[in-house]
Amino acid sequence: MPRLFAAFLATSLVCQPQNHFDGVPASSLPSPETLTYSVEWRLIYAGNASLKVDPTGSLDGSPWQVKLHLESAGLVSKLYHLDDNYDVKMDGHFCASSTDLDAMEKNRHHDTKVEFDRARGKASYQERDLLKNTVIKASETDIPPCVSDIIAALYKLRTLKIEPGQSDQITISDGKKVVAARVDAQARESIKIKAGTFNTIRCEANIFNGVLYSRKGQFFVWLTDDARRLPVQIRARMSFPIGSITLELEKEEHL
Repeated sequence: MPRLFAAFLATSLVCQPQNHFDGVPASSLPSPETLTYSVEWRLIYAGNASLKVDPTGSLDGSPWQVKLHLESAGLVSKLYHLDDNYDVKMDGHFCASSTDLDAMEKNRHHDTKVEFDRARGKASYQERDLLKNTVIKASETDIPPCVSDIIAALYKLRTLKIEPGQSDQITISDGKKVVAARVDAQARESIKIKAGTFNTIRCEANIFNGVLYSRKGQFFVWLTDDARRLPVQIRARMSFPIGSITLELEKEEHL
């Protein structure tokens, strides 16, 4: 189970046409909540993911903090142990101000920080090897005035009304590059998962095949067809040796 497993999980919440978002009130979303997912790899239970959003109360223009915790389990954990924590700070319009990925994967421990400086129009990226206390990569890239990381894009998504047959583009930055990814809302589907049966809209986000990731594959998200727009199922279909990885919502909690 290579590092792409973690990258997929950390970027698994993308499906939103960005240019319809302007003017959404900050009070509508996000709201304090925790979403818990089970992860399946090639029909095998692979681990858990939890996504928690809370107000930070900070005065730096980033009133919200989202925390994503990823942990492998079972047979997969024996093959490739993974324990990752990803934090993003974002403002009321879901523009990211910083991200921090603390990744413990197999015999590696890396920390990757990205600072999105809107005043300078730059994203500063730095990845460190914490075991060797060395910098692996440091770079800067130009960014637009408001850019979302992948996680902040989830909350933009949930303010929208996406209908089958619609396509749009989103602007995404991982700190190293900025891309415009096409998003297609494909069809309405009723799906039965651990958390229950949901009427959903299936979307495909084109982030593979050299867009954000060089690997060939397809990326799908199933959103509830109601005002909540919960991402209840997420799936990446990739070629050998990865195959398919699926996240299914198990529980949602609201404070």
